[in-house]
Amino acid sequence: MSEQSINNTQDKQPLKLLNLGGRTFAPSEQVPIPEWPCTTTQRIQPTLTLKDDDLFLITDQLGNISGCEADHAHLSLGLLCKDTRFLSRLELQIEGQAPILLSSTARQGFALSALCANPYIEGKIEAETIGIERNIVLQGALFEELTLTNYNTEAVDFEISISFDADFLDLFVIRGAVRHANGTILRLVGKSEMDFNHASQDIHGVVEETGELTLAYQGLDGIFMESRIRFDHRQPDYFKGYTAIWQMQLNPHETQSVGYCLQPFVDGQLASAVSPPANFKQALAAELSEEQKWRDRATKIRTDNQELNLIIERAEEDIYLLGQTFGEGKVLSAGVPWFSTLFGRDSIIAAAQTLIFSPEIARHTLLTLASYQGQVDNEWREEQPGKILHEIRFGEMARCGEVPHTPYYGTVDATPLWILLYAQYYSWTHDDELLKGLWDNALKAMDWIDRNCKETGYLPYQCKSPGGLQNQGWKDSANCIVDSQGRLAEGNIYLCEVQGYVYGAKMALSRLARLRKEHDLANKLEKEAHDLKIRFNEDFWLPEAEYIALGLNDDGKPIDSITSNPGHCLGLDILLPDKAQSVAERLQGPDLFSGWGIRTLSSLSPAYNPMGYHLGSVWPHDNGIIAVGLRSLNRVEQSLEVAQGIIDMTVHQPYFRPPELFCGYTRLPHSSPVRYPVACTPQAWATGTIFQFLQIMANLIPDAANNCLQIVHPSLPDSIQFLCLENLKIGQTLLDLEFERSGNATACRVVRKRGNLRVIIEA
Repeated sequence: MSEQSINNTQDKQPLKLLNLGGRTFAPSEQVPIPEWPCTTTQRIQPTLTLKDDDLFLITDQLGNISGCEADHAHLSLGLLCKDTRFLSRLELQIEGQAPILLSSTARQGFALSALCANPYIEGKIEAETIGIERNIVLQGALFEELTLTNYNTEAVDFEISISFDADFLDLFVIRGAVRHANGTILRLVGKSEMDFNHASQDIHGVVEETGELTLAYQGLDGIFMESRIRFDHRQPDYFKGYTAIWQMQLNPHETQSVGYCLQPFVDGQLASAVSPPANFKQALAAELSEEQKWRDRATKIRTDNQELNLIIERAEEDIYLLGQTFGEGKVLSAGVPWFSTLFGRDSIIAAAQTLIFSPEIARHTLLTLASYQGQVDNEWREEQPGKILHEIRFGEMARCGEVPHTPYYGTVDATPLWILLYAQYYSWTHDDELLKGLWDNALKAMDWIDRNCKETGYLPYQCKSPGGLQNQGWKDSANCIVDSQGRLAEGNIYLCEVQGYVYGAKMALSRLARLRKEHDLANKLEKEAHDLKIRFNEDFWLPEAEYIALGLNDDGKPIDSITSNPGHCLGLDILLPDKAQSVAERLQGPDLFSGWGIRTLSSLSPAYNPMGYHLGSVWPHDNGIIAVGLRSLNRVEQSLEVAQGIIDMTVHQPYFRPPELFCGYTRLPHSSPVRYPVACTPQAWATGTIFQFLQIMANLIPDAANNCLQIVHPSLPDSIQFLCLENLKIGQTLLDLEFERSGNATACRVVRKRGNLRVIIEA
């Protein structure tokens, strides 16, 4: 990087130039610190969402991104990659006016289509006589193609324009974080400025030799970021700032197309993990082909219920879309827009949910998280040896050390959950190579658990990083851990479900140790689990409520609010049988079960808020875990009732896609579920819940190490008569299974088997 100065005739001050990659840039302005409160609650307008690996795009219903700083409702719109917004304005206009939207869809997930028409243009064109078809696809870059058709009986001429801009804001800033300074927007200097010492406002940003438009930024860490825009079909006739303008002349019923490709770059290298193709058509074809190949390797699941089939198809597509490259494999990112990255807890739970659909997701998740396993004690990142990360970020604030997400390890449950997934994956696959390759990681994870349990016998959390999360279980908002009086818990917190995960992890690792002939270790882990179970049922039990406490505080007293958390313990066998049944019955109470799903907090609590993030809302994944636990207690009817409530809710959602969460209002006749305004969608563990419910219905118990699959008392709900699983993989065997309900009984038959797996059906 080199610097030089030329004269700027407008202000007579020397202009410091940067030579980057053989091109010359001038500082234009420092990105302003937003003056409005940038909170996520402002995202309330209908939007279209696209995702491809580590790129995602959010637009309004027209496919536009508002460039108006006063338009607070659209602060979350844009094209983002590596936690950086590479496009903050994308406005299509005809003769300076917004087109009339006729219809739009982003059903494919990686592509959107909008049909528009022209407004009335005085003295030139009658309204709704120019058809505008707008298509956008993500495939390592953003490709857009506009098709314009003249439905007039006479020839018309008009201007069509697309305005671009990029603020290169860090995702944390978009979410509401406050920075004291931002980097600098750079303006590409054309030859005319170098030769004649003056700035031409009509050409700034244009690379004259190639016809590209470049938006550029240099972060406080010196990293250079660009959005390079290359135009297809025909070049714009001229530019006005960062607006490309085409002068169109169309004969009656003539059609013409214009388009462009926007590629994000970081220090001269493509930012996206995917190498983009040459043009829009190739991008669309490549994305469709890649998705089809991926789906061909997964289980195909269909029923005789058409609405449920739409939900399943959407879930299959969203699992594909949420796959994000980390290292050599793809892991499910947590959700769009706020959590489109690797998460410990979220990625693990989603991988476990989708074992029936695609075990390879779990494999990549285990390997990727193991590669980031904690190595040292670092209080800023809350890293400790053996600990599994919470979240990793790649934006400017992380690079500058303003947030600890490089990665950040502030999660209490990801480590035992990783061990549970490690064992579950082996049950489905008999993958001896991975079992052996990650055995040391599993022991290190258990060592971390044991070190942190040493003082009290329970696994606690307490935030130690000034940039960390106050609460570090799955309910991680600041105000969610409350007692029965609605008071916030303080100090070390020992969540009930976390102790359940620890118990499950010890039992699972004990079984794997026996397979490895490490009997001393197996016996030790089994005894520790047994002791934990006895203490847990004593210390966490609320005799008056006949329920399990949310957690314990520092002095060992229960945090006695009635929440959904104890439902996570049902499927882990940590509860004694009578206590498990009591918890299951309590979850049916109208203060917890809304009719759509189980609330995070009882509606009788002083802290209850049906719109609260964790204080009375309903989370699909929370309900999925609880439903699995109910099924393990043979409470089949209750389990299916929970599943049906979430499925019914999903029918009401755009594209039949379950959201991250929804409001906890009671279900009434003819009512609809109430949407939470800023829920992530698509979201990994909400999507994964659909496969979890299907597993509950089929009740598959794989034991690939012993070449066996048990199907124990399968049960379809009243809304389904028939369920088919094709290409189901257990170990090295592929199966096609069919389930059919007759009255209250569900029969299962093996339609096809490619391998020597023993299938035992217990009807």
